[in-house]
Amino acid sequence: MNLHVFVLGAYSLLLMALGLWIGRRVRGTSDFFVAGRRLGPGLLFSTMLAANIGAGSTVGATSRGYLGGVAAWWWVGSAAIGSLILALWIGPAIRQVSAARGLSTVGDYLEYRYDRTVRAIIAALLWIGSLFILSAQLTAIGWILNVVAGIPRPMGCLVGGVAISVYFAAGGLLTAAWVNVVQLTVKIAGFAAALPLAVSMAGGWASLAGARPDDPAYLTFWRPDTPGLMYLPLLVPAFIVSPGLLQKIFGARDDRAVRIGVGLNALGLFLYAGVPAVLGIVARLRFPDLANANLALPMVLLHGVPPLVGALGLAAVFSAEISAADAVLFMLTTSLSQDLYKRFVDPSAGDARVLRVAR
Repeated sequence: MNLHVFVLGAYSLLLMALGLWIGRRVRGTSDFFVAGRRLGPGLLFSTMLAANIGAGSTVGATSRGYLGGVAAWWWVGSAAIGSLILALWIGPAIRQVSAARGLSTVGDYLEYRYDRTVRAIIAALLWIGSLFILSAQLTAIGWILNVVAGIPRPMGCLVGGVAISVYFAAGGLLTAAWVNVVQLTVKIAGFAAALPLAVSMAGGWASLAGARPDDPAYLTFWRPDTPGLMYLPLLVPAFIVSPGLLQKIFGARDDRAVRIGVGLNALGLFLYAGVPAVLGIVARLRFPDLANANLALPMVLLHGVPPLVGALGLAAVFSAEISAADAVLFMLTTSLSQDLYKRFVDPSAGDARVLRVAR
């Protein structure tokens, strides 16, 4: 069996088993939607950072590094800036309101702040939008598995979809937060092992300067276009008001957990931001004629590092896709079950019924 297929298959089974085991502790919608409001700084940090390092921050950012060089840092760097604002300002404020009013979803907050019409409109838009975003994440999983192991893309989408659905349906935010700890550990280990070896096998840090001599701005950090400073207005707001991230904050046990957990997530993003940019430059040096820039990261992990390190790196990429997808599934599930079903279809539905609808 292909080493990469074996590693990814075993890893998927591990995530599902862990989710099912932790899901036994879920007793109602409070556990499912907001993890019983018991998330401390550590769990909040891991579930936020795992969600933020997704398909765009791995395959997408590496492709930007392949095409545009060092300034691809601003893709993830913009997310870090938005996360810092969320940690120090928006996050604690919205957590206080959600805890005081017993709010479980962003829709609950919108109705409290505005009215039920705003809640209905935004919930419907979120639900429709989440379907498209989730499909994009699953497509990315299928694409990665196709490139790495030759698995047909629909089958790759199915594998990713089953893995996410099993562990998330078991316990919602509670299981996702703990599964995200495993996923984040794999991401850190995978990229920490792959980055120095990929640079070394490409000829060392000095050799990266020759990756694209035809583009004088390739090694310019302050590049004003994209990739570069243009990501600031495009991406910073998204990481301040994303419903999927805000709802994770609803599960924090206090303001201190928000400031520390989300703040450490911002720090993690600042530190990670250079990784995909450098890997993209390595790919440009090693494989200058790729027909699709999105192949840059898979090519480095398949052919630019030793097989075992590549397998671990691909598990890290798979983790990134999965953890980002479960954050989107979180929005999809809560918008349907709490904001639409419970509020407008069956207002008398009890906790157990809403939990069944969510699952």
